[in-house]
Amino acid sequence: MSDATIDPRLTGRAAPKRALRLTWSDPRFRAIVWQVVILGCVAAVVWYLVSNTNRNLASRHIATGFGFLDRTAGVPIGESLISYNPAVDTYGRALVIGVLNTLKVSVIGVVLATILGTLIGIGRLSKNWLMARLTAFYVETIRDIPLLLQLFFWYAILQGLPAPRTAISIGGTVYLSNRGLKLPTLNWEFAHTAAVLGFVLGAVGTWLWNRHARLRQEATGERPAVWPVALGLLIGLPLVLWAVLGAPFQWDIPALRGFNFQGGTNISPEYFALLLGLVTYTAGYIAEIVRSGIQAVPWGQWEAAGALGLKRGPILRRIVLPQALRVIIPPMTSQYLNLTKNSSLAVAIGYQDLVSIANTTLNQTGQAIEGIAVIMAVYLTISLSISLFMNWYNAHIALVER
Repeated sequence: MSDATIDPRLTGRAAPKRALRLTWSDPRFRAIVWQVVILGCVAAVVWYLVSNTNRNLASRHIATGFGFLDRTAGVPIGESLISYNPAVDTYGRALVIGVLNTLKVSVIGVVLATILGTLIGIGRLSKNWLMARLTAFYVETIRDIPLLLQLFFWYAILQGLPAPRTAISIGGTVYLSNRGLKLPTLNWEFAHTAAVLGFVLGAVGTWLWNRHARLRQEATGERPAVWPVALGLLIGLPLVLWAVLGAPFQWDIPALRGFNFQGGTNISPEYFALLLGLVTYTAGYIAEIVRSGIQAVPWGQWEAAGALGLKRGPILRRIVLPQALRVIIPPMTSQYLNLTKNSSLAVAIGYQDLVSIANTTLNQTGQAIEGIAVIMAVYLTISLSISLFMNWYNAHIALVER
């Protein structure tokens, strides 16, 4: 009897059993069933944990929910990118300041670590014996010392600097003391905002013109000059806007008054130590990624470019590094994530990032679960944003077979 033929004797209860056996033999049906079972088990575990936690908190008369975010914080914060008054502002605003402080050290740290790590990675491949040995010593040393100890080291050095009255002066405008690094700032006016917007518009216009030049080159073989347009849009347009609006250009120079400096902007020792520690530590790992990425490019690329008369520098910039990026970007993403998450060690040296402010908040309110949930949500959002951007960039530069 063929598989398509149904035995007429399969009546009553025999037919449903036969149909059930045939359905369960379908791999797709089994996969759906097992997924439903697993999701059901996970949901049951989550429901049990949530209900058990709520029951225990209620029995101890501990409030739940995120209503505490609207209460007055009273948490002093040493440095913030937005205005903050502990006597008026809420815990929600304090946590926002913590997020901004975390982003301030993470974004700048990623940029500086990338630059320093790339230079060290290239230096390891240098034909200069001293350069290659020094960079190798840096990489092997910096990666073997725990990051927390490095943060303590940098913070101790900055705390050992002279007092403001005997601060180290650089050109009479920059001062370094145990209170931090004092820098002059530009008195910002509307003309400067207009110049920045003009630069952004110029960058967009330059990109569009470069795209037009590339398309025209592909169509006709002739490429219009890009640099005059880029020069006019990126430099000329902002300067014109700045000059038309009055050309203001006044600096706020820090000056010693009493026991501290007044004016300018201050980079606190805590932030400076955290940034130095994260950058120098992460740069050691980035250097190895860059070195391995460059070595992954076949040596024939170097030889072919050298046969055309190109020097080592242009070969590296124009031929080798663009190909090495496809190997460098994926592990580089992990280092960016590590730097962002390692910034949570700021609490050890007194820098008030998200973790530090959240810890103070949950200690004062007693709502530890909500505080930890906020920390987890923020770091998850930042990490996913970094991953999405790096994956997009990696796909953008990937080789496409046509």
